[in-house]
Amino acid sequence: MKLAETVTFGGSGLDRAAHLRGDDAALEALRASNGARTIVTWRGKPLFEGEARDRLARLPLDHPMLMAEGGPEMLLGLEEGGDAIFARDMSGWTPDVLDASLMGTFLDPTEQVHPDGPEDAAFGELRARMTRITARDAELAATAKAIFSWHRSHRFCARCGEQSEMILAGWQRSCPACKTQHFPRTDPVVIMLITRGNSVLMGRSPGWPEGMFSLLAGFVEPGEPIEAAVRREVFEEAGIRVGAVEYLSSQPWPYPSSLMFGCRGEALDDEITIDPKEIEDARWFTREEIALAFAGGHPELMPARKGAIAQFLLWNWLADRLD
Repeated sequence: MKLAETVTFGGSGLDRAAHLRGDDAALEALRASNGARTIVTWRGKPLFEGEARDRLARLPLDHPMLMAEGGPEMLLGLEEGGDAIFARDMSGWTPDVLDASLMGTFLDPTEQVHPDGPEDAAFGELRARMTRITARDAELAATAKAIFSWHRSHRFCARCGEQSEMILAGWQRSCPACKTQHFPRTDPVVIMLITRGNSVLMGRSPGWPEGMFSLLAGFVEPGEPIEAAVRREVFEEAGIRVGAVEYLSSQPWPYPSSLMFGCRGEALDDEITIDPKEIEDARWFTREEIALAFAGGHPELMPARKGAIAQFLLWNWLADRLD
């Protein structure tokens, strides 16, 4: 698919500088450079700045905010010109005011302002801003969010139970007891545009907002090819047999650490039989209905959520640009 890498989080050409992650001298030289900057996250929320809070904040490494709060640091890569960009996690900080009832909701609307942060900066939900920030900001924020989430959930060695240590500038953990090495986890997920004639198959999960449907999706199992995962998931969730399957595009999805494989498949039948343990509902929608939903005029179907690969695939299906 020619437009594959234009999907949100699709990549910005960042030089991730993997060859420098284990070079302590090189890392110190990068930190000492005047151009070195760090982005900051707090409980999965990046620090944004600007009047609309739609620009990823890049702080000098000696910023008072970083001096006040400890937290793990990782090397994200090199910006154009060779300046290093790091990431710091400040999840140990506790705001004076915190509405816990909204934390972790589908779209957390709250913002947290650090007393030592830039005047126009606040921690905010990435999902709400992912379509308004640059491709580079999106890649940096998604990478930091996913890696720090992995560090928080994998503090102990899976082999012996000893607390492991972060090494290689944040890209690996090492167990001091049994010497097992642990690497960041990425969960492969298939999400599929299943069509039959002029219609596309969509489903919804329990608890979603009223009118919200999306393309069917599911995790790839160990030892399973992507194409087989597409056919299995569609049959398990909706009882639909799928024939030919084609890969279209991928999207890193840091909620918490998935890699979405966007595919299209041809349905061999159209009689839906849902598994209520998997999804709440599934329906066929015509091209005309999807177009109406994108325009905000469908009485039962909300527009596909901007930034998600489902929206990207549906939009390009409507425009006949999947090749």
